[in-house]
Amino acid sequence: MMKALPMLVIVLVMTSLVEKGRSHPCGSTYFSALVQLIPCRSSVAPFSPIPPSEACCNAVKSLGQICLCEIVNGPPITGIDRNMALQLPNKCTANFEPCDFLK
Repeated sequence: MMKALPMLVIVLVMTSLVEKGRSHPCGSTYFSALVQLIPCRSSVAPFSPIPPSEACCNAVKSLGQICLCEIVNGPPITGIDRNMALQLPNKCTANFEPCDFLK
């Protein structure tokens, strides 16, 4: 019985992590949404004059407004200027509504 307890705890933790991933507004996990936006990294670096690439704009459009806002409103990300990230939809002609910082 005591040997089964650690395995049960591991199964319960893994199940809760999977459920959290399914309920994320991006339809996946927060981390996988960030990975999708890797092509945008140079365009959202502080003081970057680099316009978003086609790959970046495709990523922004495929993630959608809710997911992009979730990422921008989420925890700080080193090397990312939130204001620059908020400009991506306009620069990519995505026609998203503005993100609301006051949740």
